[in-house]
Order: sequence, then C-alpha cells, then structure tokens
Amino acid sequence: MSTLKDRLRADLVTAIKSHDEVRSSTIRMVLTAITNAEVAGKEARELSDDDVIGVLSSEAKKRREAATAFEEGDRAAMAEKERAEAAVIADYLPEALSDEDVAAIVTAAIEQTSSAGEGMKAMGKVMGIVTPQVKGRADGAAVAAEVRRQLGA
Repeated sequence: MSTLKDRLRADLVTAIKSHDEVRSSTIRMVLTAITNAEVAGKEARELSDDDVIGVLSSEAKKRREAATAFEEGDRAAMAEKERAEAAVIADYLPEALSDEDVAAIVTAAIEQTSSAGEGMKAMGKVMGIVTPQVKGRADGAAVAAEVRRQLGA
C-alpha cells in the first residue's frame, strides 16, 4: 500500500475542509492520474511510492511546460494557475537535486562503468545507472545533457 497515496487522500480532505480550491483540485487531478496509471495495461495494480513519485514528476513537468506555453501566449493568469498547481505537486516530490549533485552522480556513474573514454557509446550504460538515483528529483533532459557533456559529446 502506498503511504504517499494515503497522504494525498488525507491532504485532499483537509484542503476541501479549508476551502483551498487550488490545492483540492490539484490533489484530485493527481489522484486521478495515479488511478489511471494503476488501471493502465493488462492488469490493474497498486502503485508503490516510487511509482507514485513517477506519476507526480510527470504531472509536475506537464504543469511547468503548460505554464511556459501560456506565458509565451500572453496568458499570464493561466500560466500562474499552472505554476500554483506545480507548487502543490512539488510538496509531495522528494527534494530536487542541484546541478552540482547531478554532476557528481553522473561522474560517479561514469567511473563505475569505466566509460570515461568511450564517448556517446556509453550513454545508455551511464543513464541506466544514473536514472534510478535521480528519479523524481531531477529533470531527465537536464540529466541526459549532463551525461552528454561529461562523456564529451
């Protein structure tokens, strides 16, 4: 049983009781996304906390991208709404890694796989080690860019 999912449900009740519209609608949306992930595929399953963090990460990324798109379209009110939702989701995600932390993890993974001189051929090996360590705590595109930079591509 996912304790993070239980926390979301409890926080939803609290948000509804305190009439916090942004928080309650965002948590409802996230719980719906979690339920959809649970019933996706051939067999329904209960998501672990790691899986829930994955869903939360993708929802947060959607909000950031939507806020940027609204900003570019001169729709500041909608962009602000998306940012507010992203802030609510961020409360449930693990602490984000700094650029220095990501660089250190990538460096350690390159040393661990002995991939220093292999260039882009080693990208898959290094990402395979780095991805589980940064899941939900760093943007995947930024991590891939750091791996490319350190591999010298």
